[in-house]
Amino acid sequence: MSRSLLSTLAVLIGAAGVAAQSYQPPRTPWGDPDLQGIWTSDDARSVPLERPEAFAGRRLLTDEEFAERKRRDDLTRAATRRGAGTFVGEVGTRTLRETSLVVEPADGRIPPLTPQAQARAVALAALRARLPESWEDRSLSDRCITRGILAVLPSIYGNGLQIVQGPGAVAISYEMIHETRLVPLDGRPHLSGAIRQYMGDSRGRWENGALVIETTNFTDRTTVGAAPTSAGMRLVERLRRVGPDRIDYEAAIEDERTWVRPWMVLVPLTTQPGYRILPYECHEGNRALPNILSAARSEEQAVEEARKKGLPPPPPSAWQGNEGFLPPDPSIER
Repeated sequence: MSRSLLSTLAVLIGAAGVAAQSYQPPRTPWGDPDLQGIWTSDDARSVPLERPEAFAGRRLLTDEEFAERKRRDDLTRAATRRGAGTFVGEVGTRTLRETSLVVEPADGRIPPLTPQAQARAVALAALRARLPESWEDRSLSDRCITRGILAVLPSIYGNGLQIVQGPGAVAISYEMIHETRLVPLDGRPHLSGAIRQYMGDSRGRWENGALVIETTNFTDRTTVGAAPTSAGMRLVERLRRVGPDRIDYEAAIEDERTWVRPWMVLVPLTTQPGYRILPYECHEGNRALPNILSAARSEEQAVEEARKKGLPPPPPSAWQGNEGFLPPDPSIER
């Protein structure tokens, strides 16, 4: 990890330690800080991932800016709860002062992609934009396989996670796509570099009251945002309980094949009244993938029939915000 990122991490840890001095987290029967429970990043949904220009140079909102964000949050929560459907209540209960979730670099912006990563991102976007030929053309998230290692970043729904501890191990179960990471704390070495996993290979330790997790051995098939990450990515996470209803989650991301320098996020995890993690019945055999593929074949057939009749093709489909599917491109490697 770079010297500058380690220095920034140390400053943030020190600041968090000062702020949390008045709070002593509970301990497990074997003496470790107790992080157990159900937590969610729902309260962070109104905090932008990257810092807007209006907040340049500041980690926190002013009182006036905070009041305006709270006003908008309250309106969103009230409107959501008056509605009906799957996502009712997935809006949190608190308003946060952070100007961005990215805290390093100091400008709160994700560093630029390397030229190689830019090429990978363009190829991936082109693959996602065209009519899928196979289920392998869709993302691992579409296929209900994984959201990747930074599943803690707030999404439209399913932002919960459950932490369970035992002597020598911590388990973190994510609500969406029901993935569980088992983190050994006994000092064992990482797996052989020949073994690669979507969520990587994690090893943990306690350090000044924080759970520190170092993860390596990733594949090159996952993404962080729209950026396809490399197998060389390294992640250092810190989870520190700073109050009875809050854990500060920090993640330092280092991947020299993807970003020109390391970067870091800080995501507040909080408790929510009545929040439960229900089974997330998502698997690769769900109807979404067969329906996507059959619709793609139907669209191809409609285009071909229009061509034979000398008619203009029907309007292209839209999927996940794309302008429309593109014809299959044999030059794109799936």
